[in-house]
Amino acid sequence: MAVDWLGFGYAALVASGGLIGYAKAGSVPSLAAGLFFGSLAGLGAYQISQNPNNVWISLITSGTLTAVMGARFYNSGKFMPAGLIAGVSLLMVGRLALKMVDKPHEK
Repeated sequence: MAVDWLGFGYAALVASGGLIGYAKAGSVPSLAAGLFFGSLAGLGAYQISQNPNNVWISLITSGTLTAVMGARFYNSGKFMPAGLIAGVSLLMVGRLALKMVDKPHEK
């Protein structure tokens, strides 16, 4: 079984974003959201590492972050952090969609 290194890297990016938001601005909601979504992304990466067809937690997590952070980026126009997370999350959604399309069909 291959380890989903991109998924774990994405989870670390999301969680570290929450930690940085807390360290720089004292934002507890940023810390909570970053750790929550980072943990979900890490769980999803673990599940993909165990079974490459099990993309649902990763897909829901990255899709939610794409929508939420994309809206924040649209409203604020600031690339950091909303634009960065929205962009990386959108790339993850695309990667996971390709995994769904390429997976072998079971009979």
